Amino acid sequence: MLKILVIFIVGIIACYFIAKAILKFIPKKVQPIISLLLWAAIIWLSYITYQNIMKPIKFNQEKTERYSKVIKSLKVVRDAQAAHKKVTGTYAKNGNSLIQFIDTAKFAITESRNELKTEQRGGGLTEEVEYRVIDTVGYSDVRAVFTGREYKNLMKVPGTDANFVMTLGKVQKTHGYMAPVYEVKVSKDVVLHGMDADLLRQEKEAIENDQIKGDHVRVGSLKEVSDSGNWPPSYDKGDNKK
Repeated sequence: MLKILVIFIVGIIACYFIAKAILKFIPKKVQPIISLLLWAAIIWLSYITYQNIMKPIKFNQEKTERYSKVIKSLKVVRDAQAAHKKVTGTYAKNGNSLIQFIDTAKFAITESRNELKTEQRGGGLTEEVEYRVIDTVGYSDVRAVFTGREYKNLMKVPGTDANFVMTLGKVQKTHGYMAPVYEVKVSKDVVLHGMDADLLRQEKEAIENDQIKGDHVRVGSLKEVSDSGNWPPSYDKGDNKK
């Protein structure tokens, strides 16, 4: 932005001195033509400057709109994987398995209560011990959680012909226990296809906390037990209001 402003200011100063030179050295009969050419140059310079100023602004507006749609779909995948693990203890291997799970699976509805039991301690001694007992009292459809959400195409990257890439893995959480993990991602090249190449290159190198870091938009991780996305909190504002 600073570079553009410097070029604009230098251009205006150059036009001023050219105009002064015209008045001093160019014959009066030719001056109107030169003046028209200078005005045309000033208008062109102003237009180019405006376009260069607006380019990153328009890029940011468009990328935010595209990212919002992609993140909305990734949240559906995240919630579906969380439900799948809650019911089955594992993550689904692919999108088709997730969709089938949502359509057919059920959550167990449980109730917990405390129960006293008398335990023998030997020598005729007894002790009442309180236990936590959980009873299954019914079931509810997983699909009800996804009412109004586009889960039938949850692996489709919005606005493109591409699909998200899903990968499963395991990481060591405690000694002797390998916890299941997953990652679902899409390249920024896919999401921002057709946009300004230079600004896209800068976007893929983003490291700021208010940006989506790296060259992918993703949820989950293959390096740690996490179902978080790599987008900043600004993309979750709508969720917080619900």
